[in-house]
Amino acid sequence: MSKPILNVFLADDDSDDRTFFSDALREIPIQTKISEFNNGVDLMAELLSNTAEQPDVIFLDLKMPMMDGFECLADIRDLEQYENTPVIIYSTSYHPKEIDRLNEMGASLYLQKPSSYNQLKTLLHKCLRYVNNADGNIIDKEFVISI
Repeated sequence: MSKPILNVFLADDDSDDRTFFSDALREIPIQTKISEFNNGVDLMAELLSNTAEQPDVIFLDLKMPMMDGFECLADIRDLEQYENTPVIIYSTSYHPKEIDRLNEMGASLYLQKPSSYNQLKTLLHKCLRYVNNADGNIIDKEFVISI
C-alpha cells in the first residue's frame, strides 16, 4: 500500500524562493504534489474555485503584494472548508509580536526561511511530518520551526 500524496499549496511572490522550496520538497521522503501561487489573491481564487483540489497544507509567505499573509490567513480561516487545513507561515522575517498574532489568528506553524538548501529540506520534512502524522507517533508541536 503506497503512502498518500500530500497536496501542498505555496503562496510566495519570490520566484527564486518558490523554486528553492519546490526543489527541496522533491528531495524529502514524503510524496507531495505542489501548486504554486505568486500572491495571496491567486491563492484565494484557487481556494474559492469549485474546481480546486483541497490542499493538505498551505505554506504562506507574509510579505506579498496585493494581499499579504495576514490578510490571506484571515480569509482562509473564515472559510469553513479550510478551518482545519494546516497553514504554515513561511517568511524571512522574525518578529515575536507578528508571530504571536499569527498564532492567535490560527496559523499552524511558523517556518522562518532558512539560509541553506539542506536546512530547508530538514525543516520542510519536520513540517510535513507534523501535517502527515499518519504513523501515529506524537510529534512535538512547537509553533516556530527552526534549526
